[in-house]
Amino acid sequence: MSDKVLAGRYQLLEQSGMGGMAIVYRAYDMRTGHQVAVKVLRPEFAQDADYVSRFQREAEAASKMTHHNIVNLLDVGMDGENRYLVMEYVQGKTLKQVIQERGRLAPQTAAQITIRILSALQHAHENGIIHRDIKPQNILVNADGHIKVADFGIARMANTSTITHGDIVMGSVQYFSPEQASGQAADARSDIYSVGVVLYEMLTGRIPFDGDNQVAIAMQHIHSRPAPIESLAANVPPAICAVCMKAMSKNPKYRYQTAKDMAMDLRLALEGRGTASIPVVESGGLQNVPVVPSKMAEIAQAPNRNTQPRNTKTHRKLNPTWWIAITVVILMVIVASIWWVYSMIQSSNNIVEVPDFYGMTVDEAEHAAEVRGLKTKIVENNHPTIEAGRVVLQSPSVNTRLGRGDTVALTVSLGPAVLTVPKVIGSTLQDAISLAQSAGLTLTVVDRVVTSDMQAGLIISQVPSEGTICESGEIIQVTLSGGLAIVPELEGMTLPEAQALILDAGLTLSSTMNFIITEDPDKHDIIASQSIAKDTQVIEGTQIMLAVYQMPSMTYSAEVVLDLPESSSLTSVRVTLVHNNTEYTVFQAEYPANTTRHPTATLVAQESGDYLYRVYCNDRFAYQQEVVME
Repeated sequence: MSDKVLAGRYQLLEQSGMGGMAIVYRAYDMRTGHQVAVKVLRPEFAQDADYVSRFQREAEAASKMTHHNIVNLLDVGMDGENRYLVMEYVQGKTLKQVIQERGRLAPQTAAQITIRILSALQHAHENGIIHRDIKPQNILVNADGHIKVADFGIARMANTSTITHGDIVMGSVQYFSPEQASGQAADARSDIYSVGVVLYEMLTGRIPFDGDNQVAIAMQHIHSRPAPIESLAANVPPAICAVCMKAMSKNPKYRYQTAKDMAMDLRLALEGRGTASIPVVESGGLQNVPVVPSKMAEIAQAPNRNTQPRNTKTHRKLNPTWWIAITVVILMVIVASIWWVYSMIQSSNNIVEVPDFYGMTVDEAEHAAEVRGLKTKIVENNHPTIEAGRVVLQSPSVNTRLGRGDTVALTVSLGPAVLTVPKVIGSTLQDAISLAQSAGLTLTVVDRVVTSDMQAGLIISQVPSEGTICESGEIIQVTLSGGLAIVPELEGMTLPEAQALILDAGLTLSSTMNFIITEDPDKHDIIASQSIAKDTQVIEGTQIMLAVYQMPSMTYSAEVVLDLPESSSLTSVRVTLVHNNTEYTVFQAEYPANTTRHPTATLVAQESGDYLYRVYCNDRFAYQQEVVME
């Protein structure tokens, strides 16, 4: 498609990348004279409802965000069969390329890059958007060093409960969270886990988990602990290591709960200041042990009362018994002081730090405990990935201070347990997850497909099959039925007729609607085109987007005065009308920085009455008000 002009505006100059569902081009915007990036849905997916839905979801997610660390959306449209998104063009490299070229990054550089990624995610999360695919390949490093988060192609709204194509497990297995790996829905803390993995890779030059296949890597995210950062990169400050490892906690409740919290701790770590959420292990040893001065020293430093001439007549000699008593008291104080200091030293010498037993054999662990004067208690359990005879857990944790003779509990692997895969075909997703968990297995949804012989939401296939012998923690991959809906022919109908047909077919009318201006009164309020061709088989609930002819003289209108924010750059304004639970765009314009902030806009509707209009500036919601269309 190079040299093609989309929508009479965007000249495609060269292909700059290709993803799983789209091709990205460097393009020239003939209206503004700027370079842009145009993302075009691959032709083979143009009629695939799932991929079209993902493409629209990326546009919806991007339209809700305007942030200096996010690749901003500039335009959305269709040119014939070509669906496209227009994004700002970022000249530079991906973070993955930077890591491959440089290896480990300086800890301060890695932390600063991470803070900028977290700033972008905080903005996304505040707008109800979960990225779900944070990885170095989706982090762009501009030529001037600016960081941009890209590719919200599999993002979802935080309050969305419907499961769509690959909704649970979409993402890159090397970077996704344990809950994504185990077939659960992702939330903001899943993005934070992925950021922790990216930070780990920047600090060490390698990903924390790798394997021969995706299942093996996913299992490590769920069950295994990464190699300590300090063992791979000794120059990384402990505070930065602590932030990274907290972000990568297996249980979401032990991670940072917001991107802002993680960024704050990273800033404190860069400043060399520890916080409660950054555990810093203090060095051991006897420090500032108080020593009580002996009574002998006090006597030696006391004023000499014998320096004055004494009156031999008044001087009395002390009874020898008093001298003996005083000497005994002094000796007792000296002995007590020496014993106290000796006891403090002995007490300090009896304190030891618990070593890291993880991965040791039982003999190695018992020897490491013995040389420190500790006892061990061994508990054995099956483990899905670690061979028998190796320590997998310990209590208390590494660097905890104990007294000599105290006991450390060690959990030793018995190796993987042998299990039988249960039958989940025909079950609902929730029932199947319960069956898998009770069998010590994990369930993952890999697809949702059109099917006419099974109710939507039920499992139609599984791998491995029922009765297969497997190991504890192994993943069951399942495919869900999406039911069957056939797209009706909508072109040429009125909008109410089309809405009724869409509902009867088990489909959903998209809240986004395009209007095409016509001077033919016979075409007014008639469907001009539909996003999915007639007779296409799709999953139930698929959204259909419509384009409707409108004749200005046959519509109702109202003029409103917009209230735009002050800006030092061009402001793109879009106004929508909300009526009968449908929102559609009725006005678009661009206003330079030096023009009025209170322009007039004419809004057009099909029917008279009360409406709600919403104003979006640079595709970010600004405000809403009521208006009467007459």
